[in-house]
Amino acid sequence: MNVIERLDRQLGLNAEEAMLLESVQALARDEIAPRAAHYDESKSFPWANIEAINALGLNAMFIPEAYGGAEMSYLAYLACVREISAACASTGIIWATNYHAIKPIVEFGNEEQKQRLLPVIAGGGLGALVITEPDAGSDATGMRTTFREDGEQIVVNGSKTFITNGDVADLYLVFGKWAGVSDARQAIACLVLEKGTPGLSVARLEDKLGHRASSTATLNFDHCRVPRANLLRGPGEGLKILLASLNKSRPSVGAHSLGIARAAFSDAVAYINGRKQSGKRIIEFQGIQFLLADLASELALCEAWMLNLARQVDSGAHDIGVEASILKMRASDLAMRMATEAIQLHGGYGYCKEYRVERLFRDAKIEQIWEGTNQIHRQIIGRSFIDR
Repeated sequence: MNVIERLDRQLGLNAEEAMLLESVQALARDEIAPRAAHYDESKSFPWANIEAINALGLNAMFIPEAYGGAEMSYLAYLACVREISAACASTGIIWATNYHAIKPIVEFGNEEQKQRLLPVIAGGGLGALVITEPDAGSDATGMRTTFREDGEQIVVNGSKTFITNGDVADLYLVFGKWAGVSDARQAIACLVLEKGTPGLSVARLEDKLGHRASSTATLNFDHCRVPRANLLRGPGEGLKILLASLNKSRPSVGAHSLGIARAAFSDAVAYINGRKQSGKRIIEFQGIQFLLADLASELALCEAWMLNLARQVDSGAHDIGVEASILKMRASDLAMRMATEAIQLHGGYGYCKEYRVERLFRDAKIEQIWEGTNQIHRQIIGRSFIDR
């Protein structure tokens, strides 16, 4: 048993969660992975994968039972993200985005909002987390989308970009600034916009290097009228929701990155165990073994940090921003390195679409960019040591 297999045995899931994870692993292996290359090549949304995920009722794991779910631990959720992402990174981020979009409603919504909105996702709906704008990426306080009161409605105007699930979502968790509030941080508010709202349009879909089956949209809001009942929190409270949301979504991106890293490592090890050069299997060369040792050590350390962080969240910890940044940064850097080395170990074949590592390389790059660039995360970690 290798070190990664031993780590998997230390997950510590309860019986119900362990059974669900086994079902997810089987689904990823038998259905999602075989379809991944087709969806990547065709750039078509992986509806068959989403339907298979919904057949398992997987969205229910992050929705409380009172609202149609069967809530499980954050650790179980991250483990499922990792398994799905190893099979198909596009499908992994589509499903993870449901969590990113709906968890703030679970944590900050009122009872009426929970009763009305959470069953949509529990029943298999898709969500979108809508923050980034053309001129406001890592600095979310620079957003220009506006919310203006008009009686019992809120009028939304503006544009958002790089929105995962933007063209297919049933619910959109939208962040904008409250008109008339001058302070950029205090002005941020958050509301839920539902599919089909007049004035909501998809301006474009991105043609991307990787994650080609996951739709990434630019959205326009042209005098969208949203019922006041869909306001999650008003000015002065929206930034708190935004930061809390990122603290949960960044470890999720870390798990997504580790799925890619695991897949690349597994493919590389399998290839060099079977491929011979100069009469020896490639894995028998000492230099290759040293490289494997470095990669396996980094993977084990990142996996262990993910377990540690997930257990902190499950025990009730909230001040996890720095820890989340560490996981997102190190796991995404590792995914890029692992995919690069996997191509190198495959030699010329790794550069060809016949082998999965070519796709993993393309999928890995965005991990260092989204949910805050890794430069931003290094800044978050570094400034935590400034004396206050």
